[in-house]
Amino acid sequence: MAARNAEPLMRLIWTDPVTGATGYLVVHSLVSGIATGGTRMRAGCTMSEVEDLARGMANKTATFGLPVGGAKGGIDFDPKDERAFGVLERFCAFLRPWIDNHWVTAEDLGVPQHLIDEVFAKLGLEQSYHAAIRRSADPAHTLRRVQAGLSTPVPGGLLLGDVIGGYGVAQACLGVADAWEWAAEKTTVAVQGIGTMGGGAAWYLHEAGIKVVAVADAAGTLYRPEGLDIPGLLELRDAYGEIDRSRLPADVRLLPRDEIVATDADILVPAAISYALRAGNQGAVKAKVVIEAANAATTPDAEAALAARGIPVIPDFVANAGAAAWAWWLLLGQVGADPADSFLRLRTEMRAKVALLLSSWNLDRISPRTTGLRLAETTRSDAAAVPEAAPVLVIP
Repeated sequence: MAARNAEPLMRLIWTDPVTGATGYLVVHSLVSGIATGGTRMRAGCTMSEVEDLARGMANKTATFGLPVGGAKGGIDFDPKDERAFGVLERFCAFLRPWIDNHWVTAEDLGVPQHLIDEVFAKLGLEQSYHAAIRRSADPAHTLRRVQAGLSTPVPGGLLLGDVIGGYGVAQACLGVADAWEWAAEKTTVAVQGIGTMGGGAAWYLHEAGIKVVAVADAAGTLYRPEGLDIPGLLELRDAYGEIDRSRLPADVRLLPRDEIVATDADILVPAAISYALRAGNQGAVKAKVVIEAANAATTPDAEAALAARGIPVIPDFVANAGAAAWAWWLLLGQVGADPADSFLRLRTEMRAKVALLLSSWNLDRISPRTTGLRLAETTRSDAAAVPEAAPVLVIP
């Protein structure tokens, strides 16, 4: 687990002159002079949290063979505060040199993609992938391709850019079911978080015939052992990903928020906050496997305790890497606006990686994180040993 504690390349702390909010940028690694990673905003966000997230991004890019490093932005501020947009705008303006040249950012907890794109537009940068787009042979053409991919409609009335991360998480779950020969219709899932990532995962699991028996938002847990009507619940969400309780079906049970961890389900998907599973609550987990849809969803001690109980954790840098990997495939021109191409590639790569992680777990009880980190390190080592074989950032 040494890679979990690797030192980042750079840490930066910013103080908002208007509100006093604190912001952080951590660049864990630069590859091709670029690092990628979203920007989150939540009250209580810390430097150590952002470091963990940046490290996870570096592992995502290496695991999926992307020609970029990992970084993360974080702001300690309530995203529901009416001043939040101004805080985000000033944070990005201060980091303009990094945003212009080295850091490709996107949505994360508390910062939806449309909001960060509004900030970039106000800064005259058009799109949050600016640092990569400006390196392309034809920036205007690349921008059109990226915008078309992000805004392509998919079944359900949503956009491809909004659901691709959740689709990847769903494929991680389905990969586990395949590896363990579980029938989809007999497999149950509990999802903590019903925002972009959790909601997308729940939608595609429901579409695949898996029963999502519980979901949790900030207000509590919704439970129905026969399976929830996921499309119906998603229609009841507000702008903050919270479900209107006044319009729920009568047979949906309302439970405390933390009860999601103890749900009697085959798969638990923490898709909300970091460190949701920790030493104090891991003992309540009844699932047979945990799929990390949220970044750094499980603390190291909780993960070790779960493994000792025979419960593997599919780590975030694999399970929730779909949005990051797809964004770079789109930037690199490897997929376009046709959702079928994007879904096929992500489904193929995600299931193959989950199968690899579980084979080591099934045979030798090697944790999926250890196997994943070895895969990422092999990619880095191969690139260092044979530079001409390393992934190269060439954006058409």
